[in-house]
Amino acid sequence: MFDTATLMAKAKTSKKHLSLLNFGLARMIPFNKPHGFRIKSLTDFGVDIHIPYKRANFNHIKGIHACALATASEYSTGLVLLNCLGAKKYRIIMQKLEMDYHYQAKMETTVSFAISQEWLQKEVITPLEKNEAVVVCCEVKAHDKEGNHLTTGRIYWQIKEWSKVKTKV
Repeated sequence: MFDTATLMAKAKTSKKHLSLLNFGLARMIPFNKPHGFRIKSLTDFGVDIHIPYKRANFNHIKGIHACALATASEYSTGLVLLNCLGAKKYRIIMQKLEMDYHYQAKMETTVSFAISQEWLQKEVITPLEKNEAVVVCCEVKAHDKEGNHLTTGRIYWQIKEWSKVKTKV
């Protein structure tokens, strides 16, 4: 069995475990596998995702496709939320995705997302004490290896405790 939580904890300080995490997630999320996304760094409250500049990610003018950038933005925010909250206690579902594209992605790209303990407490933990579910907006940015700001994404996640979920899994 692939224990994501334990592997994520170890991947924060070990290149070997980070490689194992990337390997496992590529198989657990087969939709993302062709993109070749890789977690470059993982902290308690943040992640950097690498998008390779390769044919599978190209649009018709050999830039990184808008959908690859959006997918990596969703991926980064979901990973951070699950890393912070725990997949066993909370269910997260993407409600809405908004992307602003600022600059053409013509080289390797990094999508970065981070939150704070204070944000998590204010936006998720405390509201869930009074509400069945909350919707949070996670703002994520992508930059190319030269530092050009490529995109700003706003990913809206609905979060609720599994004990409040009414549909069967």
